[in-house]
Amino acid sequence: MNLDIATLRENYLSGKTSIKDVLAFIKLKIEETKDYNIWIYTLNELELEPYIKNLENKNPKDFPLYGIPFAIKDNIDLANIPTTAACKEFLYIPSKSAFVVEQLINAGAIPIGKTNLDQFATGLVGTRTPYGECKNSINPLYISGGSSSGSAVSVALKMASFSLGTDTAGSGRVPAAFNNLIGLKATKGVVSTSGVVPACRSLDCVTVFAKELSSIKMVFDVINIYDENDIYSRVYNSKNKRIQTSFNFAVPQKNQLEFFEDIEAKELFSESIKKLESIGGKAIEIDFEPFKQSANLLYSGPWVAERYIAIKELITKTPEVLNETIKTIISSGEKKDAINYFESEYILKTNRKKVDKLFEEFDFILTPTTGTIYKISEVNDNPIELNTNLGYYTNFMNLLDLSAIALPAGFRRNGLPFGVTIIADNFEEEKLLDISNRYLKA
Repeated sequence: MNLDIATLRENYLSGKTSIKDVLAFIKLKIEETKDYNIWIYTLNELELEPYIKNLENKNPKDFPLYGIPFAIKDNIDLANIPTTAACKEFLYIPSKSAFVVEQLINAGAIPIGKTNLDQFATGLVGTRTPYGECKNSINPLYISGGSSSGSAVSVALKMASFSLGTDTAGSGRVPAAFNNLIGLKATKGVVSTSGVVPACRSLDCVTVFAKELSSIKMVFDVINIYDENDIYSRVYNSKNKRIQTSFNFAVPQKNQLEFFEDIEAKELFSESIKKLESIGGKAIEIDFEPFKQSANLLYSGPWVAERYIAIKELITKTPEVLNETIKTIISSGEKKDAINYFESEYILKTNRKKVDKLFEEFDFILTPTTGTIYKISEVNDNPIELNTNLGYYTNFMNLLDLSAIALPAGFRRNGLPFGVTIIADNFEEEKLLDISNRYLKA
């Protein structure tokens, strides 16, 4: 069954399929893929019934996401269903869904369940969880990427038309690259984080995974609504910048590109540059140092203190319930002080000025989404260093207040996918969707 949103809508309108047919298909897929450790909780028939009844005798034309199945990362609340953030001892049952989930349900979408993640959304690997290491959808020996691991794999293996993830350091882009998906990380605050367990509250974004760009756009149109109860919510003032037939785009200087000895990834990135050049682009190398310097602040700077604040009671009273790697990372937040904050803030402001100048000259920036991919066993043997490598092109994004979309960009000879990320300024999602469409059609 094709779960593409546009196809499903056509089939619902024509009567070719029903919501119960779709849910039966998904139930079988969930059973077939249990050993991938995708789900923390899936809704049973009784729990699904209210969502199905809500659409009974309704015209699919009146609901942009009528009967569309979606998955929810388990740090985002769904009413009356447990939220764990991949920590069993943290579990609570919310009485209300997250604001973003409410918008989707009101548009007719049907939640399938809550997906596995790196505990407290801290990681880019998908292995830091008591619910089992989430496996790559293409080769289960490899990592799924994280922290939105189950959200990505659920879409890749046809258990949802789209899914919600979160992205503070790359969690909504890295799993997209590793599972041959599209991942949209919109401007901070454009998608509400009310009802989301914080990682770094001032930086967190809710993201969308899908196989098709049209699905990404349809979901984004539903969820980019201002939420007055979210202190970080921002009105979506789209700059609506379109890219001309001829355009300039920036790429990191060759000596600043890092592929961690993954020669095929390097070749695929070069091919992506050539593809953009074939549709009218001109690639120009830039100094990537401001981005690297900003990325390093995410965990060495004061923002790790936000992760500490988010689980302060748990980490101070029962630290033994935390994944060891997560505990090591988040514990360092206790030592951050105001001096560290302002020193880091000054660096960020300096680098943001440099980024402003870049966007005066270039339409967008192109980078690999990650320089490489690792086996689960490799990450388990060296969890912090390899995770850090995966954040080389992602960790700066929210600190510098940028928007980004991760796109599929070919396959290695062993079948594993490679991805690139197109980076634009804040509120330039229209530009991202425009150039992505042209890139994917090329």
